[in-house]
Amino acid sequence: MANNEESRGLKSLFDWFANRRKAGATNPERQEREIADGLWHKCPKCGVLTYTKDLRANQMVCVECGHHNRVDSDERIRQLTDPNTWRPMDENLRATDPLQFRDRKAYSDRLREMEDKLGLLDAVKTGLGQINGLPIALAVMDFRFMGGSMGSVVGEKITRLIEQATQRRYPVVIVCTSGGARMQEGMLSLMQMAKISAALERHRDARLLYIPVLTNPTTGGVTASFAMLGDIIIAEPKATIGFAGRRVIEQTLREKLPEDFQSAEDLLKHGFVDDIVPRTQLKTTLAQLIALHQPVPTTPPMVLWETTMSLSSTAAE
Repeated sequence: MANNEESRGLKSLFDWFANRRKAGATNPERQEREIADGLWHKCPKCGVLTYTKDLRANQMVCVECGHHNRVDSDERIRQLTDPNTWRPMDENLRATDPLQFRDRKAYSDRLREMEDKLGLLDAVKTGLGQINGLPIALAVMDFRFMGGSMGSVVGEKITRLIEQATQRRYPVVIVCTSGGARMQEGMLSLMQMAKISAALERHRDARLLYIPVLTNPTTGGVTASFAMLGDIIIAEPKATIGFAGRRVIEQTLREKLPEDFQSAEDLLKHGFVDDIVPRTQLKTTLAQLIALHQPVPTTPPMVLWETTMSLSSTAAE
């Protein structure tokens, strides 16, 4: 009798633990609470748990498999620029709704929602700063704002940055991440491709450096314009880079594409990008490239001639 009671008691205890474990594993609210505390980050590639603090110290790159987690524009600016050197430009530019576009909701409502949720006015931040003491004009796109889509404000801010860089004789670096042109602005969005490209051509005519950094993903009209117009094109590992989507291309060609199609590694192999640089080495690499391509001082010929003659006469004496 006692043995039966003991066995029933043990069985009940085991059932209680099993039920508790099962409830904890299947309860989505509990999982959400455990993940939402922000102390840990689970790598979407290898599944390894890492302290969020350690992950941020490694620039949001998984220490186990090297997976590059997506970062926002503020984090990217902190990673690339020297402390207290960042000076933002055109912070108050915001998009309007000239076409009165509406799908499931009005475009103006979408813009308002993004602004309230993210604190951003559009999908790019631009400004002047320094990288290892070297001056730079930097634009950083933010995929959180409507997929980093390129609208009129994105085009205008990048164009103004390039023109300012040309005037100051600064190199330009644009960190690209985008789903392409913003369909809610129609032709006005597509016009930004030509406007930015024209500004880059004037920058090139001044014999100044432009480096685009292609991150995951960089697609559509951004790829078809300023993302591929760099003097030196850098990509992050495993970044998706392309124009049309994979499924669209497969349906058009009616054949299966390779697994690494539109990856940074595939583009490097075919000569579309010049180098793949891990995020932890990006700032150092950019600083080295900028230092090697410093613009030649524009000294007036007469001043140069007078300096040469003065040095010659001194040497003769």
